[in-house]
Amino acid sequence: MLVMSHRKIPIVIDQVYHVFNRSIGRVPIFTENRDYQRALNVLTFYSYHNPSLRFSHYNRLPQLQKVGFMDGLKQKADKQIELFAFCFMPNHIHFLIKEIREKGITTFMSNFQNSYAKYFNTKENRSGGLFQQMFKSTLIEADEQLIHVARYIHLNPVTAFIIKNFKDLVLYPWSSYPTYVGKNSSDILNTEVILSHFKSLQRFIEFTQDQVNYQRKLDRIKHLILE
Repeated sequence: MLVMSHRKIPIVIDQVYHVFNRSIGRVPIFTENRDYQRALNVLTFYSYHNPSLRFSHYNRLPQLQKVGFMDGLKQKADKQIELFAFCFMPNHIHFLIKEIREKGITTFMSNFQNSYAKYFNTKENRSGGLFQQMFKSTLIEADEQLIHVARYIHLNPVTAFIIKNFKDLVLYPWSSYPTYVGKNSSDILNTEVILSHFKSLQRFIEFTQDQVNYQRKLDRIKHLILE
């Protein structure tokens, strides 16, 4: 069981945070599409408060029972977090989330990381921790910061050259960006808060694209410093 250490800055209800974590030793934690899909399914499942089953048990149910179980969670609409943006990268994860229930973010991250780590360790025949012990969190203190952090999260695949051209970012299914631009839909993602800061969807797209080159330069400099 992953244990979260004490935080210097507490996470409190009704505040939004950029939450992120990476693998121990920066090893890849997503090596194929089914890994990303598993993480996305776990994210959806544990965004709800106190499901009556663990995800691993739910995932073994017959398909009709799985659909019925998820329909029940959706109808109950009892969330422990509100999700504004996310991105899964080969060795790290990003979430832009709001604490809407006491210890909601901590519980969500613990459930998500434990569930995914057990799946990945079984698949790869490995043991031990997968994620760094304590996830990082930054308080979002202003609307401007909110939209800039969302942009930073969405641009991660472009920054890392997983996606070479910005226009193809809409084809990266392991982030919330395709939902924002209408490529797909989501039951757990709140896009209205961020999109409300833009006069049109096109302005949101232009705002996101505007920092591609700058963010890539920062990423190259960061790697030079760390190495």
